[in-house]
Amino acid sequence: MPPPTATLSVPSSSSPSLFPLSSFSSSNNPHVSSFCPAPPTLPKFPSLSKPKTPLRNLTPLSAVSIEKETLISERPHTFLREADGGDGGSVRSRFQRMILEAQESVCAALEAVDGAGKFKEDAWTRPGGGGGISRVLQDGAVFEKAGVNISVVYGVMPPEAYRAAKAAADDQKPGPVPFFAAGISSVLHPKNPFAPTLHFNYRYFETDAPKDTPGAPRQWWFGGGTDLTPAYIFEEDVKHFHSIQKKACDKFDPSFYPRFKKWCDDYFYIKHRGERRGLGGIFFDDLNDYDQEMLLSFATECANSVVPAYIPIIEKRKDTPFNESQKAWQQLRRGRYVEFNLVYDRGTTFGLKTGGRIESILVSLPLSARWEYDHKPEEGSEEWKLLDACINPKEWI
Repeated sequence: MPPPTATLSVPSSSSPSLFPLSSFSSSNNPHVSSFCPAPPTLPKFPSLSKPKTPLRNLTPLSAVSIEKETLISERPHTFLREADGGDGGSVRSRFQRMILEAQESVCAALEAVDGAGKFKEDAWTRPGGGGGISRVLQDGAVFEKAGVNISVVYGVMPPEAYRAAKAAADDQKPGPVPFFAAGISSVLHPKNPFAPTLHFNYRYFETDAPKDTPGAPRQWWFGGGTDLTPAYIFEEDVKHFHSIQKKACDKFDPSFYPRFKKWCDDYFYIKHRGERRGLGGIFFDDLNDYDQEMLLSFATECANSVVPAYIPIIEKRKDTPFNESQKAWQQLRRGRYVEFNLVYDRGTTFGLKTGGRIESILVSLPLSARWEYDHKPEEGSEEWKLLDACINPKEWI
């Protein structure tokens, strides 16, 4: 592999925001690509056909009012406002409990498999209610960087964002719309190029009635997903990962896995490269056309499936011998990860535009990534096989 022409080292402050901008959108809004106005022309790879893939539709960005956070020395019992905490029976309260428990279980499993690294924790609150816990394990024995964040947010959406989110009629002119959002978001970057990166994110969103539209119904929806981004394909690993996603989906609706698997392939599409970020998983958003209790249970099942889907793969691959060329390929694929997150990811874009907590927003970025000019993997090589699978999504199970 030729020497790099550019290598990026990202500072330690670095997942997508917990609440991708789709939380504010319908699926018919214009695509956001402000970070990359003129994508470069890429070399064509022999026999790697590029199927026509529908573009992911993102919403226009609008100002959203969110109070500035304050770091605290000890985490509170709850981040909910007193009116939402109550007896713990509300969906808001139960979803908060779920993401806190998921953060604990995932971090414990990651520390156990790493064997050396420990998570650094930052807790923060906002004056009007809400807050979060950011946890990062960095420079461990297995993980270069692992971030697992939870957040509970109260804010106000402008009326145009409300209309975009719920397709309100043109003659409705609501004022600013109060909203609530809670979620868990994580990205895990192992050191070994044969161990895959993992991303997962699960969130719940509500809007209250606009101030000048009394009696308007409260809107709610769920979103999230789990996806795998390897540098090298081990088919048994990918099949294991997808089988766990399918098992979680099938407990609730047999249509979920094929529907959300395709949604994942379409969402993590890097338009200017003509390829996906990785080998997919499941992804869904704006989901409210099922019973609310069922969707809460579904999101919980998906979050609880992260450890059994991922940890066995890490245990199998973390000590596999590798050479400098294979490490360089992993770094090139991480370059694609950075490109997707900074150009296309709804949550990252929304967080950067609206003054969210920057340390939490950028925790998904790896410590280092790599770009080489006009790099082409040799046809038939293991690197070429990975690229082919990113260009042409496969059915793994």
